[in-house]
Amino acid sequence: MKFLASSFLLYCIFITSVYSEDSGQTLVLKLVTENCQICHGLHGEASSMIYPRLAGQNKLYLEKQLNDFKSGKRKVDPMNDIAATLTTTEITALAEYFKEQPLKSHRVRDKELAAVGKYIFNKGNKFSGIAACASCHGENGKGTDLRPRLAGQHKRYISEQLNGFTERTRSNDNAVMYSIAQKLTELEIEAVALYVSGL
Repeated sequence: MKFLASSFLLYCIFITSVYSEDSGQTLVLKLVTENCQICHGLHGEASSMIYPRLAGQNKLYLEKQLNDFKSGKRKVDPMNDIAATLTTTEITALAEYFKEQPLKSHRVRDKELAAVGKYIFNKGNKFSGIAACASCHGENGKGTDLRPRLAGQHKRYISEQLNGFTERTRSNDNAVMYSIAQKLTELEIEAVALYVSGL
């Protein structure tokens, strides 16, 4: 009898966890289809180059950006209004969802420009005092928990963010990035953005 009771209890726990996992996935998909899909795509692929790809992005970095949008520390329309409606649990669930989505990269046609970007990304520019991007974002552009994955990101989005840091229109994560981005020439920005898009 005790065996049957304990078996039934384990079964109940299993069923509850399955349903709760399923309802969690349903909630995330609802959030994605209602709030994220139009700009970032259902799987974070962002077919338009003006929006960032979220697929495969580091979870803690995504959480930080959503919280910065929510608090107004980072200002981008309509992200501030969208993030303001999200709970902490929903932010974590969205970050986990996009982190697990399949990665993509771009085909790089201008190999010579990409080679300049590769050099700067991996070695920096000692003549203008630019540190290697890889020192923070990793050799393969995968980033860290709190540093964004750059590999496979849209070239245009990367160049716009670098220009945003230079002009201080990017209102968060600016302390370190401003000191680097403002030393980059337009050619170097385009080269780095092209290179990482193909990783």
